[in-house]
Amino acid sequence: MKKIITICGPTGVGKTGFAIRLAKEFNGEIIGADSMQIYKFMDIGTAKPDAEERAAAVHHLVDFLDPKEEFDAGKFAAMADRAIEDIHNRGKLPIVAGGTGLYIRALLHGLFRGKPICEETLEKLNRELEEQGGEALHNRLAACDPEAAGKIHPNDGFRIVRALEVFQTTGTPISQRQQDHDFKEERYQSLTLGLHMEREKLYRRINQRVDIMLDQGLLKEVHGLVEQGYPLELKSMQSIGYRQMGMFMRGEVDFQEAVRLLKRDTRRYAKRQFTWFKKEPGLVWVDPQDTTKALAAVKEFLT
Repeated sequence: MKKIITICGPTGVGKTGFAIRLAKEFNGEIIGADSMQIYKFMDIGTAKPDAEERAAAVHHLVDFLDPKEEFDAGKFAAMADRAIEDIHNRGKLPIVAGGTGLYIRALLHGLFRGKPICEETLEKLNRELEEQGGEALHNRLAACDPEAAGKIHPNDGFRIVRALEVFQTTGTPISQRQQDHDFKEERYQSLTLGLHMEREKLYRRINQRVDIMLDQGLLKEVHGLVEQGYPLELKSMQSIGYRQMGMFMRGEVDFQEAVRLLKRDTRRYAKRQFTWFKKEPGLVWVDPQDTTKALAAVKEFLT
């Protein structure tokens, strides 16, 4: 298996700068694993690597998709596979970096799904997942298949939908059908580094970053997207930052409240990311400011 470095962690912890430092040290190129930084025109609200950062290290899977286009973990894994192959063939080190846990899990372990038993049921469940969120569907799964629910994280919408689809179309819990292993074995030999810092320090960084985004023109960016024909109802426009600015633009909240919600929701998202990554096996936690430990670990891994 090809060797890769994977860097993950919550929003605002410093993944981009950390990945660039490793890329410079080990002749690497970075593959973004962020479900929002993939979109074109959405720069400020996604904290996308800027021109200076992209000049410091080559970035793949960033800033390439129209905001109206759908994207998922399976498509990400396929594109990341091609990028890793290309980087590896040129004698460089692939460094995957991002905070979208499902993307990283799909790349490292693989996703597979047999043909849906009922396309209509699958479509309905995916729509309910988008409208109600993973926790609501997870509660529903816990009522009909507590064994499967106990193995699936409430944020893991892919597997929740799969389990509910099987139960609703067959009447048999997926746990009884022994089909609940949506993730395969390792696909790459990865040194996976999780970046962490004291919770209150991270929350202060998040609040400060929101202020910087606003100073950089986040509201203007959202206005510009709408003027380009990207309505606020789009899935991409319902992400953190764009959703709160959209609420202000619709007159649902005043600007001060929109900012408060943006900071609160970003902190909550960071907490959910911590919860997700803490469950991932084989993850080595490091302080983003302590590159000495990370450099030593990478050197040992590559030898």
